Amino acid sequence: MSAAVTETPRVLVTGGSGFIGAWVLRELIARGCQPVVFDTGENRIRWRRVVGVAADHIPVFVGNLAQPADLERAFDAAPISHVIHLAAWLTPDCQRDPLRGCEVNVLGTTALFEAARRHHVQGLAWASSMAVFGPEPGEQAATGTKAPPAVNQPPSFYGAFKKACELIAQQYWLHHQLPSVGLRPHVVYGPERELGISAGPSLAARAAARGGEYTIGFRGELGYDYVTDVARAFVRSALEAPPGAWVADLPSEPASVERVVELLEQLVPGSASRISVDGPVLPSNHSPQTEPLQRLFPDWRPTTLREGLRQTIEFYRT
Repeated sequence: MSAAVTETPRVLVTGGSGFIGAWVLRELIARGCQPVVFDTGENRIRWRRVVGVAADHIPVFVGNLAQPADLERAFDAAPISHVIHLAAWLTPDCQRDPLRGCEVNVLGTTALFEAARRHHVQGLAWASSMAVFGPEPGEQAATGTKAPPAVNQPPSFYGAFKKACELIAQQYWLHHQLPSVGLRPHVVYGPERELGISAGPSLAARAAARGGEYTIGFRGELGYDYVTDVARAFVRSALEAPPGAWVADLPSEPASVERVVELLEQLVPGSASRISVDGPVLPSNHSPQTEPLQRLFPDWRPTTLREGLRQTIEFYRT
């Protein structure tokens, strides 16, 4: 059945049990949409913290992204009008098991695009990554070797898989006119961010709110995107997807880790004495081929880092 017959957007969210997924569900519900989750499991405890009591009414389909039959169950249950694709293996897992990472990230994404095509989905937003870019020519790569002299290349299997997905999205527009928007966030921070080395600023904000101690395990200047902005970007990109296969960088606010600690001190006086910084310098995550989100949404106004940290602190205080 074509999704076009639905009046209220019914949006399938893959990876909806994750950190960003929970905030995407909240944004969808606030807009009056009907979210449907496809994931390897559900996390209603997290959803209740972020979404509230509406979390108990979100349909969940548990399955394997790379198994088309599992996806069909979600699409066949009721017409899906839009898709937000967040599910993926991240860098460490892809480096450890590239074959399985390719199955999930590339074949799984292709299976989802194919299901969206066959079910006449109106718009698809999906998570690309700044990992499609490596060090600029002449910059030192994380491996200690020099980057290729002419062409910026992904430095990891994860980045290569995401680059492949950007090319696959183009093919689904060229041959099947499936509109899509791939979004490249920077470091996504905010309430419920708990995993990965770049979760440090979010966990430091939680420690500041609760009067605890915390060590941020890296140094360096990175770009930061507040999670509610990221969720809003995915939802708008799905619901308002223009013709074509777009890729857009989320606007981020660059800051050193020391600057994050300074902002936390301004928001919670005395917290800087309990928050330390230690660990490796992470490479900058800027995009050498900027495709700003404002090209799609000229009215876009990102949350400042200070305001995002303030809201994170308030979340953990309540």
